[in-house]
Amino acid sequence: QVQLVESGGGLVQPGGSLRLSCAASGSIFRINVMGWYRQAPGKQRELVAIITSGGSIYYSDSVKGRFTISRDNAKNAVYLQMNSLKSEDTAVYYCNSNIIGGFGRGDYWGQGTQVTVSA
Repeated sequence: QVQLVESGGGLVQPGGSLRLSCAASGSIFRINVMGWYRQAPGKQRELVAIITSGGSIYYSDSVKGRFTISRDNAKNAVYLQMNSLKSEDTAVYYCNSNIIGGFGRGDYWGQGTQVTVSA
């Protein structure tokens, strides 16, 4: 099986920074798209940023210019550097990966990590 483990969430003041990490483990042959989503209380889960295996990147308009997504293929990991954080960035952040492994191909989610931006 495959597991995604996230870390790096927490409480930060407006204008501050946090870095989220997500590592995939298990029977993995190849990881295609890796990305971050978030879900605020009472709202639907939304896409934050994604990065393909070739390095193409997409950001939602709400985080463009403030967040940076990157990946380390050797470590099967994806990162999200979040700068200039705003209160509206408060949410549970989820890692997502499309993975080809010994089991076939599938989409996997991390357990989520809470990010709270508050004074």
